[in-house]
Amino acid sequence: MIEKELKRSLGLVGLIATGASSMIGASIYIVPFEIQAAVPGLGNNILYAFLLASLPALLSAFAYAILSSSMPAAGGSYIYVSRALHPFLGFIASFSQWFGLSIVMGVVAYMVGPFISDVFLNLGLDQLALLLKTGTARLVLSLLLLWVFVFINIIGIKSYQFIVILLVTITFILGFIVIYFALSNTPESYNKALSLKIENNIPYLKSTFSWNKIISASTVLFASFIGFDAIAQAGGEAKNPSRNLPTAIIVTFIIVAVFYLIFTFSIYRIVPWNFIQSEAISKDVSAVSLLGYVLSKQSAIIILLGACIALLKDLPSMILSVSRFVYAWSKDNLFPRLFSDIHSQYNTPHYAILFSGLIASLGIFGCHFASDIFLGIDIMVISMLVNFILICFAVIFLPRSISPSEVNKPIFKNRNVQKLIAYAGIISLSSFLFIITWNDMQSSQKEFYFHPTLVWLIVLVFAATIYRFYQKKSASIL
Repeated sequence: MIEKELKRSLGLVGLIATGASSMIGASIYIVPFEIQAAVPGLGNNILYAFLLASLPALLSAFAYAILSSSMPAAGGSYIYVSRALHPFLGFIASFSQWFGLSIVMGVVAYMVGPFISDVFLNLGLDQLALLLKTGTARLVLSLLLLWVFVFINIIGIKSYQFIVILLVTITFILGFIVIYFALSNTPESYNKALSLKIENNIPYLKSTFSWNKIISASTVLFASFIGFDAIAQAGGEAKNPSRNLPTAIIVTFIIVAVFYLIFTFSIYRIVPWNFIQSEAISKDVSAVSLLGYVLSKQSAIIILLGACIALLKDLPSMILSVSRFVYAWSKDNLFPRLFSDIHSQYNTPHYAILFSGLIASLGIFGCHFASDIFLGIDIMVISMLVNFILICFAVIFLPRSISPSEVNKPIFKNRNVQKLIAYAGIISLSSFLFIITWNDMQSSQKEFYFHPTLVWLIVLVFAATIYRFYQKKSASIL
């Protein structure tokens, strides 16, 4: 019996939308403002922090472009590292990445509730708004939204592609409306509107340039750039993958990076950073809440909808990404064979998608009971940093480990250019990893599960145990 394979039906636009979908979400509406609480005194230097964060991410994107053009397959980074370095390294690194992304999916779904509640509030539907602010209703809504997108992923790549392109297009349109609203106001008009509502004049303080604060902030903002990894995971379903995958990775990175900078600049241009910091320390803050002081009710609704859609559209691409990891592991006999089954009608790895949805549901419950959305994000960042470092090593060792007949011609064909990208990536990514783990270990949190580094290490041990189990199982069968 011939084993059913994934179909290549995801085009260049769909791949770009997949990357943009994974990158633009909380990264633009929430993180650039909440970071003022995480790094007090950062101020308007956030733009420098964004630029610094983009450098190692760009090097990683180039490394992914090289490998995706060489080895296009479902499972992306797992395939690259396991084939170029060692199956054990590929599995444990991708497993921790899968775990982090699955938890963050739950975080994203859980963050949508307050925005939808505010939409209802602005529409005059106070009872619905109050209902969604209750813990139980928020939990149920988050689970419902997650599983809607799980279903969309199951029913086929064409339905997925239509939905993700639509949501990304709407996100950019509404995002530029936010930029227009911000740029159409002046710092004076904002301060006047703010003083009328809070009965206090907020002075515009000048930011003090600090490399320490910029570097600390950049390790957090780095998470904003890592969604391009989702493009590589779709390697088994991409049309003309050797050309479209690297093109989509680089084009997506450039588009999203420029959008981040314009969006963040437009808001920090009129809102005093010291006001953003005071708001972030005392409560949840976002682009929506900050601009709410100068917007009409109708404009506020538009921006709230933009934030909702920006968060929601993370889910379909992240589900695709994590489920292809599970599918690839199963194909390599490192996970139950059930997860590599392809649906007879929809041509999707439906069991892998369902399993990933279950793990993301645990992320929702974690947010609900732990009330810490950044914990999941920090776990994901550590996992991605380690994975990106291994990807750079894979670029260095690729020609030695795989025969030329097994590898397509990569982008950046000059070997010296490839090595320069890989070594620069290893150095910059390792620096970021050291900073984030050092800061975590210096944290005053007592419970181990509030330390993302320790949680990541536990996940790594669990992954190694799974790998060892299936290696022994395969050996006994042989």
